Amino acid sequence: MLYMVIERFKAGAAPEIYRRFREKGRMLPDGLEYVSSWIDMDFKTCWQLMQTKDFALFDQWIDNWRDLIDFEIVPVRTSAEAGEGADRSAAPV
Repeated sequence: MLYMVIERFKAGAAPEIYRRFREKGRMLPDGLEYVSSWIDMDFKTCWQLMQTKDFALFDQWIDNWRDLIDFEIVPVRTSAEAGEGADRSAAPV
């Protein structure tokens, strides 16, 4: 399953976030996979696309970062998957 992880950096935390990342990497538990990410121009918000079969793995990962970042995790699907699902759920005309 895919998840959009919205990370909101705590005030002034960006330098420490990137220092920790350089030293330790993403610190993902096995089974939680990073797909891609985007950072706003002010280094306040990061959007990460991640994938896992076990949602509980997010708790392990977040424990490594919660002192610097507030998290929101949203289950998502690809546009192609959404189109297929909409086709199946549409009422006949």
